[in-house]
Amino acid sequence: MTTLTDSSVAGIDDQRNANHKLMIALDVDGTLVDHDGHMSPGVREAARGVVAQGHDVLIATGRSLNATLPVIEQIGLERGYAVCCNGGVTLRLDPALDTGYEIIHKATFDPAPALKALRERLPSAKYALEDEEGNFLSTERFQDASFGVEAVGVDFQTMLDATAVRVVVFSSENTPEEFSTAIRQIGLSGVTYSVGWTAWLDIAAAGVTKASALEQLRRRLGTHRSHTLAVGDGRNDIEMLEWAGRGVAMGQAPEEVIAAADEVTASVYDDGAATVLRGLL
Repeated sequence: MTTLTDSSVAGIDDQRNANHKLMIALDVDGTLVDHDGHMSPGVREAARGVVAQGHDVLIATGRSLNATLPVIEQIGLERGYAVCCNGGVTLRLDPALDTGYEIIHKATFDPAPALKALRERLPSAKYALEDEEGNFLSTERFQDASFGVEAVGVDFQTMLDATAVRVVVFSSENTPEEFSTAIRQIGLSGVTYSVGWTAWLDIAAAGVTKASALEQLRRRLGTHRSHTLAVGDGRNDIEMLEWAGRGVAMGQAPEEVIAAADEVTASVYDDGAATVLRGLL
């Protein structure tokens, strides 16, 4: 495992090639922004610098579309691609489009089996669901900044009848360890899921991760795997870090995330992402 410093560019010298761009996948929360949603000037400047150099910079986040767009704007990304909802939604960015983007892929699934199993085991948890139209449905006025839109309160049956892109479950009455144990005991099938920093669960369609969406884009761009770089900090970044030719974990990442990475940079509060990006300039 390599620990990055400001001058460390381990593994990137052989990737610099005048005939090839780098494909750079960047997580948002805990990577580009801290857990209060703040992006430091250093990270913003470094990200904008890499974008200006013409590399294929992609946002790859668990956030939904509307919560991702402000980050895309902050780093000056006008053309290219972004992965939202942990791989559930892929955007193509183009300033010539009316909205500046178009959705080119959306992975939907039937959330009912997972929701029923979860509610039986975690009856007091809060549930939210992003449907195929981009609306958020929720129980108990459940709202989170990662949704990007105001959630509409509905009864549980309405959620069961919906077609989902993303399901979020949060329990304020359990520790993350208790929550993870409960999820394992339920034995969710037919979906892909990841447990967050707190008692938080994100669910996507089976086989859908940030890595699966990025691999489709890598093929579309024609980028060699050795020219891929990913930076992230959460359990939902594990597959992405393993997928990348160079996977970098943030300094505050859990042990299992660090184990999946090739390198470790500083924490989000010490501008670890800026360290990585400055090494590419």
